[in-house]
Amino acid sequence: MAELTMIEAIRDALALELARDERVLVMGEDVGHLGGVFRATDGLRQRFSARRVIDTPLAESVIVGSAYGLALTGFVPVVEIQFAGFTQNAFHQICQQVARSRFRTRGAHPVQMTIRTPFGGNVRTPEFHSDSMEAVFAQSTGLKIVMPSTAYDAKGLLLEAIRDPDPVMFFEPLRGYRSTRDEVPLGDYTVPFGQLRVVREGTDVTLVTWSASVPVAAAAAAQLADEGISVQVVDLRTLVPLDEAGLVAAVERTGRCVVLHEGPAAAGFGAEVIALLQGQAFYSLEAPLLRVTAPDVPYPMPGVEHHYIPDADKVVRAVRSVLVD
Repeated sequence: MAELTMIEAIRDALALELARDERVLVMGEDVGHLGGVFRATDGLRQRFSARRVIDTPLAESVIVGSAYGLALTGFVPVVEIQFAGFTQNAFHQICQQVARSRFRTRGAHPVQMTIRTPFGGNVRTPEFHSDSMEAVFAQSTGLKIVMPSTAYDAKGLLLEAIRDPDPVMFFEPLRGYRSTRDEVPLGDYTVPFGQLRVVREGTDVTLVTWSASVPVAAAAAAQLADEGISVQVVDLRTLVPLDEAGLVAAVERTGRCVVLHEGPAAAGFGAEVIALLQGQAFYSLEAPLLRVTAPDVPYPMPGVEHHYIPDADKVVRAVRSVLVD
């Protein structure tokens, strides 16, 4: 075990897979010579050669399209898109080509590839760099959606993603790259998809969240504990596949639920969570299901983004409201 930041854990996973499987390639803008804009691939080109850690043109559609072709011929590409907002430039390739390949070829041509991309705000990035877009891709059947919140999960889930026979969108919380640090095994291990993590036990309210919002939920739960309110915090880890049974059981345990995420409310993944709970946990509910999300407006300029992103105070107010008889 070693204490690693999330970015170090991701780099460790990439190095492990490049060494373990000669079919694995790492591709993206500046991933080779520079080592990635956030240094997630630092040193990999020197260790594994420019033939396997490939600097690409500044063209997301070309990057994903090329990786798709490589995957069809037996390689295992791991693509880095510098920011999640830039995935829109490759939307056709991701959602209409990569995601549907297994279906449209009746299983003859599955696509084993992973698309890594950071997302999230409170880091003062320019426009198009901080949007939370997981809900957009969750609607594209054929893609798996992974959202780690810890260094341990980032490494284990990334290893699982690279080895998965189907395409995976791997969203990394930008502000957690260096602020998140925890104990990580130095060897090989995986974290299975579709298994949520209970971050904090509680009996009064279940707080459901994922990735960048997990520390916000934990801070809110700690604040509420000082008031005598016991909050269970649940980290979904993966949105597709979703741990439906674990989610329902977690909410049935308390009878109350608040869903927290950084993306906008309208058609956000929190709406899917609430629809599931309304159908499968209805008779256990003691209060309406609530969401705490970003507002339905474009992501703002850096100077005011702290007003846009849900914080612990907003979560605390929501939890208090579901406890009112």
